[in-house]
Amino acid sequence: MENIGDAHRIFGTLHGPSVSKGSSAAQVHFDLPGNETVDNEFHVYAVEWEPGVIRFYVDDHLYGTVTKESLPKDAVWVYDHPFYILLNLAVGGGWPGSPDQTTKLPQQMLVDYVRVYQR
Repeated sequence: MENIGDAHRIFGTLHGPSVSKGSSAAQVHFDLPGNETVDNEFHVYAVEWEPGVIRFYVDDHLYGTVTKESLPKDAVWVYDHPFYILLNLAVGGGWPGSPDQTTKLPQQMLVDYVRVYQR
């Protein structure tokens, strides 16, 4: 789950050596319904990761699927080995850009739990 300032929209993005930042082939997004935002209550974010496919969910709603076949022909699928889980709160960067006077500070990330399981 990534959020870049619009509290109504979340992104699911694959990062890797042959997938460019912001590549539409490796990124999906979802607009939360109604007046829901990422910061008005807890949401459950999930990723199902199987050989050749990664699915992104929010609150049990499947909002995107990225497959080995959906990447550009020159991209390499590097998601077939173990990875670390990273929970990160970042402000600024190449996407969405450097902080300015409209940036809300301080920021915080509240996590109730993290669960990992294997079928």
